[in-house]
Amino acid sequence: MTGFALGVDEEEWCGRLRTLSARRLRPLAEKGEPGRVNRPLLAALGEEGLLERVFVSGALELCLLRESLAYGCTEAETALALQGLGAYPILRAGSPAQRERWLPGVREGRLVAAFALSEPGAGSDAAALALAAERDGDAWRLTGEKRWISNAPEADFYTVFARTGEGPGAKGITAFLVPADRPGLTGEALDMLSPHPIGSLCFDGVPVGPDDVLGEPGRGFRVAMDTLNLFRPSVGAFAVGMARAALDATLAHTAGRGAFGGVLADLQAVAHRVADMATRTEAARLLVYAAAGAYDSGSPEVPRRAAMAKLLATETAQYVVDHAVQLHGAIALQRGHLLEHLYREVRAPRIYEGASEVQRTIIAKELYREVAAR
Repeated sequence: MTGFALGVDEEEWCGRLRTLSARRLRPLAEKGEPGRVNRPLLAALGEEGLLERVFVSGALELCLLRESLAYGCTEAETALALQGLGAYPILRAGSPAQRERWLPGVREGRLVAAFALSEPGAGSDAAALALAAERDGDAWRLTGEKRWISNAPEADFYTVFARTGEGPGAKGITAFLVPADRPGLTGEALDMLSPHPIGSLCFDGVPVGPDDVLGEPGRGFRVAMDTLNLFRPSVGAFAVGMARAALDATLAHTAGRGAFGGVLADLQAVAHRVADMATRTEAARLLVYAAAGAYDSGSPEVPRRAAMAKLLATETAQYVVDHAVQLHGAIALQRGHLLEHLYREVRAPRIYEGASEVQRTIIAKELYREVAAR
C-alpha cells in the first residue's frame, strides 16, 4: 500500500532501503549479541551513508528511513535511531569544536552516541530529573544516576542532562557532552524484554567544564525537547514499519493457509480483521507523514502533531502485531519467528521517548492552549 503523499522516487528509495536492510543489515544483526551494541552493524550503516542521512535529512526523510529499515531489520533501525538521538543535540546546540570532534565518528559508525535523560525517579516527568551538577569553580561535578539509557554503558560519549539550578523545574537543567572515559563514570547493562543495548549510569563526581556544555547553562531542557520533537514522529515511523511487516506477513499467511475447506482469508472474521489492521496502519502512516511535514515547514503545531503521530502509530503497531500473532497461531510464538520478534520489539515504543499517556497530555495541553489563544 502506498501513501498518496509520496512520489515515485521516494517509494523507490524506500524499496531499496527495505531490500538493503533484509539482505545486508539483517545478517549482521543476527550475528550480534542481544543487549549489546553491534559495532559491525553500525559500521555498515555508516558505509551505506545512512547515518549521514540522519543529520542532513528533514523530518519526513528521517521517517521514511526509519520506517523502511524497521520493515526489514528492526535492530538496524534501532541502532541508527539511537545514534541520531544521542548525537543530534551536538548538531543542534554544540560548539564547532564539539561537532568536529564527535560527529564525523558518529556518521561513520565508529563512535557510539547515547542520550542520557531518564532517571530512576524521572522518566515521564523529564523536568523532575535529579542528577546534580555541583559547581566546582568555573566547572561542575555530576553526581547521581541515569537509567534506561540506550547504548549504555558501551557508548563512547553521552549527552547528559543535569540540574545546575538556574531556576526551578525545567529552567534549571543543563545539557553536557560527557565522554565515556571521564573519571567517576560507571555503568551496567540492563536485561530488557526486547534485547536492546540499554543500561544504567552512575555519576560519582564526574568532572565537566564549560567546554562540555551543549548550548547554554540552564537551557538544556530546550535541547532535549528540540531533539524529541524531531524524533517522536520518527518513533511513529519505526512503529509503522513494524506494523507493515506484520501486516504483509499476515496477508501472505492467511492467503495460503488452508482451513475449513478453503483458506483463512475466505473467513469473514479473518478478512475483516485484516482490513482493520491495514486501515489503521495506513492512517498511522499518514499521520506520521503529516507530523513530519509540519516539522519541516516550521509549523507551531509540531508538539501536538508529533505527539499525535507517536501515540497513534505506536498504539496501532501494538494492535496490528498482536492480531497478526493471533491469526498466525502457535507458529508465531516460536523463537525466531518474525512475529515473535516483532511482538517483543513493538511494546517498547509505547514507553520510549514519552509514554502514550504523556503524548495524550501533550495533545490536550496544546489543544486547550489554542482555545485560550482565540
